Amino acid sequence: MNSPGKLLFKIDAGGCLGGRLRVPGDKSISHRVIMLGSLALGVTRVSGFLEGEDSLATLQAFRRMGVSIEGPDKGCVTIQGVGMHGLQQPDGPLDLGNSGTSMRLLAGLMSGQAFPVTLTGDSSLCSRPMRRITEPLARMGARIESSSEGTAPLRIECGGALVGINYLMPVASAQVKSSLLLAGLYAEGDTCVSEPAPTRDHTERMLHGFGYQVSRNGNRICLTGGGMLTASDLDIPADISSAAFFLVGATIAEKSDLILEHVGINPTRDGVINILRQMGADIEVLNLRSVGGEQVADLRVRSADLRGVRIPPDQVPLAIDEFPALFIAAACADGETVLTGAAELRVKESDRIQVMADGLIALGVDARPTADGMIIKGGSIAGGRVLSHGDHRIAMAFAMAALRSDKPIVVEDCANVNTSFPGFVDLAATAGLAIRSYKEA
Repeated sequence: MNSPGKLLFKIDAGGCLGGRLRVPGDKSISHRVIMLGSLALGVTRVSGFLEGEDSLATLQAFRRMGVSIEGPDKGCVTIQGVGMHGLQQPDGPLDLGNSGTSMRLLAGLMSGQAFPVTLTGDSSLCSRPMRRITEPLARMGARIESSSEGTAPLRIECGGALVGINYLMPVASAQVKSSLLLAGLYAEGDTCVSEPAPTRDHTERMLHGFGYQVSRNGNRICLTGGGMLTASDLDIPADISSAAFFLVGATIAEKSDLILEHVGINPTRDGVINILRQMGADIEVLNLRSVGGEQVADLRVRSADLRGVRIPPDQVPLAIDEFPALFIAAACADGETVLTGAAELRVKESDRIQVMADGLIALGVDARPTADGMIIKGGSIAGGRVLSHGDHRIAMAFAMAALRSDKPIVVEDCANVNTSFPGFVDLAATAGLAIRSYKEA
């Protein structure tokens, strides 16, 4: 039974996607530009900023620490940087809402400040694992208290000076890597992080853009503490994680022909394109260019017949946030799709393996969850009612599934779509998806 007052999506069966559209700005980059722009000397001007709840939580946190930030106004933000040691103690805990990126990256950054701070968030964020960052940060000298389960709230005390460490990450994670590098800005000596597989490198690219030297040798990324950041203007590309829903939707819906404009296709984020192409998708990269150190292109996607595949292990970290959408593609493919090595999906905003499997099964799809992935046998999608568990990416993924369903699909608990994709319903409707949102009494 759906709780009264919660937001639902209803999507009619069938249809196709077409035209040209630009999805909102990249969430990962939006978080990072607020953080580094606040610590830089000078004025940073940003366009394309994602005005979603997650990135706004980061923006508000830095305002509360004394940073003057104008906007956002139609994606434009102006940040008056305070320098590496110019942040002020907030007047209470920093509430980061549902944003795991905000909490994990700020845990590293705040470990080097000269004042104590508490990081908290909503019930979902406060149930997500944080030991993956608190333990290596403690090795650097950070003093962080968490719950007995290793979850937020995180109480970060101002202790002694941080020291650089060499850290081999047990699991590939851009958030862990970024948290340690940001702490390393304040540490004595070198901080080096070795990753078992490539992860998104927005932090390294942006540090370089703000004038901070970062070195990479194979899978090892290092920086030396004690430097400074210099303000830098940035045009944020459209988020490939948001574009992924439309890449899948236009692929599975007959007669679709859609162009997604100004999409960031950073090589550490392009797994969704590589996997869809392996499945047979027709995705064309147009007008490839470099914007602020990031690769950007227009993507033309047309309907195509998909086949099931065994997803290559090296592509999993490059598409970790896009698997809810990719599971819908697998449900429409001919044959069996097998995902392994993606246990990280179980500790996202929801257990995305189990929640997606439950939803697919409810729609008549043969989906078998495993400890670290899923096995999906493609076939028909019957339509029906699914629960997103408040997970924005799951809600949007099941919305696109209606393009191939026999009957309408209703998705429950969709308010958190605004964390990453404000205006999703209107933009999707413009492209041709027969979707509406409403609250059920």
